[in-house]
Amino acid sequence: MDPTCEGSPTEDSNNEEEDLDSTKAAPRIRDTPEDIVLEAPASGLAFHPTRDLLAAGDVDGDVFVFAYSCQEGETKELWSSGHHLKSCRAVVFSEDGQKLVTVSKDKAIHVLDVEQGQLERRISKAHSAPINSLLLVDENVLVTGDDTGGIRLWDQRKEGPLMDMRQHEEYIADMTLDPAKKLLLTASGDGCLGVFNIKRRRFELLSEPQSGDLTSVALMKVQLYGKKVACGSSEGTIYLFNWNGFGATSDRFALRAESIDCMVPVTENLLCTGSTDGIIRAVNILPNRVVGTVGQHAGEPVEELALSHCGHFLASSGHDQRLKFWDMTQLRTVVVDDYRRRKKKGGPLRALSSKAWSTDDFFAGLREDEEDAKAPEEVVRESDDDSD
Repeated sequence: MDPTCEGSPTEDSNNEEEDLDSTKAAPRIRDTPEDIVLEAPASGLAFHPTRDLLAAGDVDGDVFVFAYSCQEGETKELWSSGHHLKSCRAVVFSEDGQKLVTVSKDKAIHVLDVEQGQLERRISKAHSAPINSLLLVDENVLVTGDDTGGIRLWDQRKEGPLMDMRQHEEYIADMTLDPAKKLLLTASGDGCLGVFNIKRRRFELLSEPQSGDLTSVALMKVQLYGKKVACGSSEGTIYLFNWNGFGATSDRFALRAESIDCMVPVTENLLCTGSTDGIIRAVNILPNRVVGTVGQHAGEPVEELALSHCGHFLASSGHDQRLKFWDMTQLRTVVVDDYRRRKKKGGPLRALSSKAWSTDDFFAGLREDEEDAKAPEEVVRESDDDSD
């Protein structure tokens, strides 16, 4: 055999080793970034507005910023801060992404530099009670809510709050703004939706109290035929309010969940909820339908949810001390009418991401036999039609 036609055994061996080395060196690309494991559960979670960064604040008071990537091994901690003395309850990036604002059970507001994690400003004793909720209005103005129902409006260029109100009787669980950044909507443990005019710095009204705490609030259908306000509750019910009809609910429907602890809008019609049963559900608003499961923290409550700046990833934090990422691609293709026809056939909630389990899979080892025999999750509504 002509030796020039085929390599010698030594050359073949070297080629095989080179092939193995190149295979090892090739990075694995995942559908979502890898899980991040913390030393304590995170109660605050936020994505950067333009970069692939995720901030988390945990119950020990530590704040972390991670760079995330779908390339395996490339999701890394950039820095951490331990300036809070007690649990960090909320974190939010500024609009330009240069600052990170955090609030804590220690009653303080911190402003940190995103690049280095340096503490740039501290407002000690910003409230007389532990701070539970945080919302940025613009690059200078922010709103905080505390455990006793107090709400304060701040301008970071000035000393002291611009507005200080206490209309709620229980903790402020969540807050959101209308697109004009005029009306502040608050969800409270007293079961009421609150409305505040932050432009005129005055209180507008409280809704009728609902059964259970209101734990979350989201603005839906902003660009469509009429804005809706959706509130999650500790009873596992979503309450809907018409815009400018905040006094009483226009509709409600119950999820087969112990509670709704957090909620984030994904599209004009779809939102995701996190519950104490560990399931992250995708819910369509009008028609009101639970369309499937996005992900789960097996056997552990979901503490917080956040949507990435590109809209491709949902991040969740749970009592399992993990930050998880979920792919939103499939959820955005869901057609509610098709799902509704399938639902009547009695199938379980379907998984809407590659890592999500169906409800049958999820509860296989968690429920007793009699619960396994129950019908799949149902939506309970006040009326049969899908109109306003």
